[in-house]
Amino acid sequence: MSATHQFLEACSVCFPRQARSIYSYVHKPDVSHHCQQDILLCRRRKDPEGSWTRVRPIPFTKPFAGKFVLCKELLSSGEVGLCKYEERCTFAFNQLEIDVWTEERRGALDRTLLFQQPTLGTDPGARVLQLIQEHNGMFMFLCEKCYDGKPSVISKRCQDDRTTCSNPCARHAFDTNKCLAYVKGPSSVSYRKVRPFHSSVCSLELCRHAARYGCQLEDACLFAHSPVELKTWMLQRDTGITYEEIVDKSIKYHGEREPDTKWKNPLSSGGRSSGSQSLNLKLKFICPRCWQNGLITEPDKALQYCTAKGRHSWTKERRVLLVMSPERSKWVQVRPLPVAKYFPAQYDICGHILEKRKCNYTGNCTFAHSLEEKELWTYMKNHDLKDMQQLYDVWLSLTHPNRKTNGVTLAPPPAPAVDKCIVMPTDFAEPMSGFYCRLCGRHSNSERQWQRHISTETHKDRVFTCEGEDGSLTWSHRFPGLRFHLCPKLDSECPEGVCCDYAHSPEELQEWTERRDYLRRKLAKAREDMLITPHDVDFGKFNFLLQD
Repeated sequence: MSATHQFLEACSVCFPRQARSIYSYVHKPDVSHHCQQDILLCRRRKDPEGSWTRVRPIPFTKPFAGKFVLCKELLSSGEVGLCKYEERCTFAFNQLEIDVWTEERRGALDRTLLFQQPTLGTDPGARVLQLIQEHNGMFMFLCEKCYDGKPSVISKRCQDDRTTCSNPCARHAFDTNKCLAYVKGPSSVSYRKVRPFHSSVCSLELCRHAARYGCQLEDACLFAHSPVELKTWMLQRDTGITYEEIVDKSIKYHGEREPDTKWKNPLSSGGRSSGSQSLNLKLKFICPRCWQNGLITEPDKALQYCTAKGRHSWTKERRVLLVMSPERSKWVQVRPLPVAKYFPAQYDICGHILEKRKCNYTGNCTFAHSLEEKELWTYMKNHDLKDMQQLYDVWLSLTHPNRKTNGVTLAPPPAPAVDKCIVMPTDFAEPMSGFYCRLCGRHSNSERQWQRHISTETHKDRVFTCEGEDGSLTWSHRFPGLRFHLCPKLDSECPEGVCCDYAHSPEELQEWTERRDYLRRKLAKAREDMLITPHDVDFGKFNFLLQD
């Protein structure tokens, strides 16, 4: 940004606010004072001198992966320039904030380094804690050979034998093969490997390939493969801290946190998102085969069969979620949360449903088909429950074994007496070991479970929809059709409209071609990482990638 933007530090004395409007700030560079330098000013180099604009700190109130947009309240107020949320607004007040926030989130810009380089005397522990709080996770050591395997396996230090990893199929020497990793959580756990930093070789820039479809050079690449890795490299360059010290600081920080600041159950009282309302719905998972016949049957206590006379198998793929609101005393089926690159600010009801007609969309309709579905989708999005399995695990922890159908949360059973406690081998099992899917943040305990996971429709959608995590890829035209040619009826207004399988402009055809090539590279990378079975040719709406 140094070629197009210019930065300046200020404070409330030299950059005071004259009124409530965000346009009422005035820069007074000639004021004699001791500047606190707590306000960042920015302007484009082509703008007139003195036209400085304030850039607020990037909002970290909630994990957000979409594009930053301007505040609608501000746009509707016009020249008045008022927003009812004022400084608490998480939308950008101007285009300069969008530019700076985008680069800050990617890790390409650090406002603390704009004016003065930090000295070696900077407290490295404070920098580590700042990095942990900013990305809402923790550092740990993993077995590098297991993590780099195809498919990837998450294995930590074995609790029984401290010299090996916890992978029962390999048992690598942990101290010689350990690597630093950053893990986010809690509902959708994701791991990011942090490679060793070499000041004479590594480049403090993000790799443009890693964030799209994966860097082909992998560990041999000299660029950072994630914002966390880039900021960790910068931390090492500035302070000289070792990876062992970083992990110790992370463990100490999470061990000293207060109970109410730890990761919480999103469906329990006092959810994880501040200011979010509780879910005013009753949830129930039932047998789908009984539901087809108009029956509502739940699983038995062993969670193996349903309670009907037919005793249908209770498996992950064979369960239906029903919800009921207090206003409408009727159980309504809710579909899984639609997989999307950027989750919308709010969900809308499908137009066909509003007209009391059946939705005739051939794919997975991303519009809600009921008010209950809209409310539950919004709740899942706000509480980072992106998968129905995560919601099922939370529901099961609240209702099992003393499960009731009235939606009342029961207290857990009393703990057994000390002399009656039986130590089981599973009490010392290594947590979160097994095959790891970096796209879904899911763990599989066996090869069979892994093959079932990578064959699901949700996983296949994530292979293609996690496009451009750095926000560098945006598509302007329709989703590609089956015919990569210009529409022959384009001159006389195609009667099929947006449903036409042909492109309706040269620009759209060019984007379709670029998008197909990009998705094919994503598919090839997924097959190489064994995230897709070699002979799988069923990708739903993405089957056009297999055509010549």
